[in-house]
Amino acid sequence: MSREIENFKFEHRHGKDRVRVGRAWRNKDGRYFFVEWNVSISLLSDCLPAYVLDDNSDIVATDTMKNTVYVKAKECSEQISMEGFAILLAKHFTSFYHQVTGAIIKIVEKPWERVYVDGQEHEHGFKLGSEKHTTEVFVKKSGALQVTSGIEGLALLKTTMSGFEGFIRDKYTALPETRERILATEVTAAWRYSYESLSSIPQKPYYFTDRYLDVKKVLVETFYGPPKQGVYSPSVQNTLHHMAKSVLNRFLDISSVQLKMPNIHFLPVNLKNKDNETIVKFNDDVYLPTDEPHGSIEASLSRFWSKM
Repeated sequence: MSREIENFKFEHRHGKDRVRVGRAWRNKDGRYFFVEWNVSISLLSDCLPAYVLDDNSDIVATDTMKNTVYVKAKECSEQISMEGFAILLAKHFTSFYHQVTGAIIKIVEKPWERVYVDGQEHEHGFKLGSEKHTTEVFVKKSGALQVTSGIEGLALLKTTMSGFEGFIRDKYTALPETRERILATEVTAAWRYSYESLSSIPQKPYYFTDRYLDVKKVLVETFYGPPKQGVYSPSVQNTLHHMAKSVLNRFLDISSVQLKMPNIHFLPVNLKNKDNETIVKFNDDVYLPTDEPHGSIEASLSRFWSKM
């Protein structure tokens, strides 16, 4: 919250970070479902006396916030999406405490995936995957709502159908132009939903989980193209734009998309010495993988009415 105190503008919020919770559900036929969430809570509240008058009577203790995560997880007797749980927490804090005017809930889901044994899904076995599902929910006491979901660490690579040509060349440029290179990146994506109030959210238990999987599928398919022929990428920038546009064209309930796509380099290996000019001669086959430095490319694409 923002207040004016003695001719100063004072803004404050408080919360609890890194509240880790695991939740298992078991359906009637014995099949288990499991999630692990890392929850961060930030409350906008009218507790100014705690800062300026040494009066804590309006503070919601951060330890209480932590305990609330576990209580609400216990109360979810049916499987719930991560976004749904974030909304549930935010609604609780803004309705239960009169002094809380808004709640921001951020959750990162650890990527536990069901394992397959002998080609069949295991009933209660899980392994750790790679990319993480994220969300940030902002709920005001009035019921106004913002929901943003995303992906972190979506690693993508294709060994051909990528190039980089026609860029600025000057006295500092050493990079050769090419129409044949590896394209590799680790996508961080965030998309804002168009729902602006608690009452407008679709009443479907797995709505946000399904939409997350759908968006990830569109991002991946746009990056790679058809299985046999693929799709040519003239730059990471161009591919990023196509990926963001594909999401907005496919899902009308998403108002904006932000993508960060570092260009992770695989450098051609050519080895020689004074006695041998061709110890290793590169022929689109042997590469030196590098993590840093890497190119940094990011952009956002929004509908005209989006507030992102």
